[in-house]
Amino acid sequence: QVQLVESGGGLVQAGGSLRLSCAASGRAFSTFAKGWFRQAPGKEREFVAAISWPGGSTYYGDSVKGRFTISRDNAKNTLYLQMNSLKVEDTAVYLCAASENYRDFSRAYWGQGTQVTVSS
Repeated sequence: QVQLVESGGGLVQAGGSLRLSCAASGRAFSTFAKGWFRQAPGKEREFVAAISWPGGSTYYGDSVKGRFTISRDNAKNTLYLQMNSLKVEDTAVYLCAASENYRDFSRAYWGQGTQVTVSS
């Protein structure tokens, strides 16, 4: 079992930055692939970024490429999402996830999410 807790969300103006964190506890979090997803009201959950295990290759959704960076600190059991040049359309609840396969999060462990609101 893996427990995930996101933090770092908040209200920011367009063009600003935020860094989200996802603290993990439980079994062997470091050995999972990890990802960030987001869900805006009335929309389906959207893939944001993922980082594979063990290689650490990173993958991004088209809407965030070049603006967001996913990283991990295995010693701290923490996953990060650095978000720069934020846009109003980035407003959503952001969730972190841990999966045995970076290509498939259908059976992942999920956090509760943290709200990110970008104002114009």
